[in-house]
Amino acid sequence: MTRLSVPEDDLFGLTNLPYGVYSVPGRSPRVGTRFGDFVVDLCLLLDDPTFAAPSLNPFMAQGRGRWDDVRSRLRSALSGDVPDEAVHAVSDVTLHLPFEVADYVDFYASEHHASNLGRLFRPDSPEPLMPNWKHLPVGYHGRSASVVVSGTDIVRPSGQRLPAGATAPVFGPSTRLDIEAEVGFIVGRGNPMGSPIPASSADDHLFGVVLFNDWSARDIQAWEYVPLGPNLGKSFASTVSPWVVPLAALDAARVPVPPQAPSVLPYLEMSPPWGLDISLEVEWNGEVVSRPPYAAMYWSPAQMLAHLTVNGAPTRTGDLFASGTVSGPSRHERGAFIELTWGGSEPVTVAGRSRTFLEDGDEVVLRATAPGVGGTRIGFGEARGRILPAVH
Repeated sequence: MTRLSVPEDDLFGLTNLPYGVYSVPGRSPRVGTRFGDFVVDLCLLLDDPTFAAPSLNPFMAQGRGRWDDVRSRLRSALSGDVPDEAVHAVSDVTLHLPFEVADYVDFYASEHHASNLGRLFRPDSPEPLMPNWKHLPVGYHGRSASVVVSGTDIVRPSGQRLPAGATAPVFGPSTRLDIEAEVGFIVGRGNPMGSPIPASSADDHLFGVVLFNDWSARDIQAWEYVPLGPNLGKSFASTVSPWVVPLAALDAARVPVPPQAPSVLPYLEMSPPWGLDISLEVEWNGEVVSRPPYAAMYWSPAQMLAHLTVNGAPTRTGDLFASGTVSGPSRHERGAFIELTWGGSEPVTVAGRSRTFLEDGDEVVLRATAPGVGGTRIGFGEARGRILPAVH
């Protein structure tokens, strides 16, 4: 037995305890938690075979009562002696995709991001937002099979694009490859078809939160998105962080969303709608270029879930929905390079070079922290990806 020593101000202390899936050489993946610089095996720590599974799905499917009980037991167990065989250094393990992604929807919940893109794409329009934007959380269905864990290389996508001044498309590698710094929400227990989830019941269904990078080929997207929206410009890859921060760990991070006007329809009403005070940072080739504030998001996670199911659509354990690009009012708070460089017309300096969109070999890392209980801060780990050349 051993007693793990973790400073009270550690981003992965007792007020956090995120869940992930890890493996060590010669052993199958299992569920663990991160405690400081350690990964602790939950099957061994809690003597619970649920956590011998290679994903969080069996545990998430058991519902909120079970989530709360395990979190309480986990905090108690880590405050005492821990079996030696349950403890591994973070540097000694391989981290895997922590859950089986059942379905994936991406929203568009930042007013600042949506307004910036409206000004870029529709410069002659008197209003940057489309008429529906403040009445509902706009979203689209993505491709769950292309969600990958942090550290997975991203192959530059190829597709159709319309060069400037051309009247016919060409085919080839994307030349305007971008990121979207987002926050993802994981459904632990879903709803049956025909039974929507009220916004007030979101806590009973949302298991936890991850960082999310929705890689985007802007040139492919620009040619294809009219009239049905994003498809191949988005579906090639999305990166999530390997640690799932429980929603319960974020109680101290809850803040009201910005004022919503006009008034929302009854199924989206909350008192008040809550957002999360998550501070993100975007690192490009080792240099932080943006610090997007999730607290500035217009639509609440609970409202997004309510809208996702209001037509009777079912959700399942492992469903993932993301916030859309997180952007604030200032340039240094923009969560996508198309915004940060204003469509490529205002380059930024990265490692001494003038840059607009991603080149082969570039690496992007998303990180984030949020307030924890007792004045602490909690961490989310990172969502990291490096761009590889297109396959010819």
